[in-house]
Amino acid sequence: MSNISNTRIDADRLWDSLMEMAKIGPGIAGGNNRQTLTDEDAEGRALFQSWCEAVGCTMGLDQMGNMFARYEGTEPDLLPVYVGSHLDTQPTGGKYDGVLGVLGGLEVIRTMHEQGIKTKHPIVVTNWTNEEGTRYAPAMLSSGVFAGKHTQDWAYDRVDAEGKRFGDELERIGWKGDEKVGDRKMHAMFELHIEQGPILEAEGKDIGVVTHGQGLRWIEVTVTGKESHTGSTPMHMRKNAGRGLALITELVHEIAMKNQPNAVGAIGHIDVYPNSRNIIPGKVVFTVDMRTHLLDKLNGMVDELMEKAPKLCEEIGVEFSAEIVGQFNPPAFDEDCVAAIREGAEVMGYSHRDIISGAGHDACWINDVAPTAMVMCPCVDGLSHNEAEEISKDWAAAGANVLMHAVLKTAQVVE
Repeated sequence: MSNISNTRIDADRLWDSLMEMAKIGPGIAGGNNRQTLTDEDAEGRALFQSWCEAVGCTMGLDQMGNMFARYEGTEPDLLPVYVGSHLDTQPTGGKYDGVLGVLGGLEVIRTMHEQGIKTKHPIVVTNWTNEEGTRYAPAMLSSGVFAGKHTQDWAYDRVDAEGKRFGDELERIGWKGDEKVGDRKMHAMFELHIEQGPILEAEGKDIGVVTHGQGLRWIEVTVTGKESHTGSTPMHMRKNAGRGLALITELVHEIAMKNQPNAVGAIGHIDVYPNSRNIIPGKVVFTVDMRTHLLDKLNGMVDELMEKAPKLCEEIGVEFSAEIVGQFNPPAFDEDCVAAIREGAEVMGYSHRDIISGAGHDACWINDVAPTAMVMCPCVDGLSHNEAEEISKDWAAAGANVLMHAVLKTAQVVE
């Protein structure tokens, strides 16, 4: 690595590419609306492919629309080092979530091409289809199929709010490939991403070395009481399902706080029935979201909820039921890949800290089938999934520089 220890990506070129991609599917408030399998998604894919081919990459495309831009190594039979993220966005998304990881990977290739850097292993820049999961649930859909978490037929049958099938829309936009999903074998995979949280900026750190992803449990809870008039039902005779929601909301907060650090819990989606101003709620259905990076801790948090919540409901005369409707166990990223990222930050002179990813990423699924790790850069106020999402050119460059050194180390530079 000594002969490339001072190699840097072109920060201006990376930034210009981010801004050029952001012109496709512009949002209404400065961000992006480039949802998966839309015409805008197709246009963004075509631009990415043209950039990849301009530096000598060959493009592969599998049956889920995952894109694989291969930059050849000196020993083509060696397993490639993969790098990438996703180009699709939220309906009111930012310009960097996912996109930085794809175009940062492309910038690694551009720098190698420009400076004549060769590696033994091929390098493949990947755009994973439908990471966001907004138009088609669940999130990380195509990387999940790649890793064997979902079947392809099941993924094809996902429908959007208008009833349009994933498989049909993939064909419609012209980005369904012939390659069987998951056939590719990887030497390693790296993903660059904005933090989507406030820690790095608050602590003044340039780089987050991601050691783990958070595991997740979504528990759908139904609290059943009795609908009655808010004005004429005495307080002591009420069976208020809304009160059950309030008590469980506080319980979820208490459980998360007891399990610090790196544990979170909240209630997001809520449906109240009959949702009338002058009727005491007879039923509330809501989802508890609990996350942490340690499996035993995560299971313990869920167990405590399932033990205490029914008792809280019983005390106020309402009924409790619950089921887990979404889950994945916390990934621990590959130690050698993590070490390569940490070494890259140190070689480049960037301040860094170990960090847990609070969001799900394609790397979390790929980690099950190949050595994987992530590098993060700060984002302003930790804001993401919002058109006001923002990073600096220097942050983007730092992340891409560390990514490059981790990739080159793993792919073995030819001296």
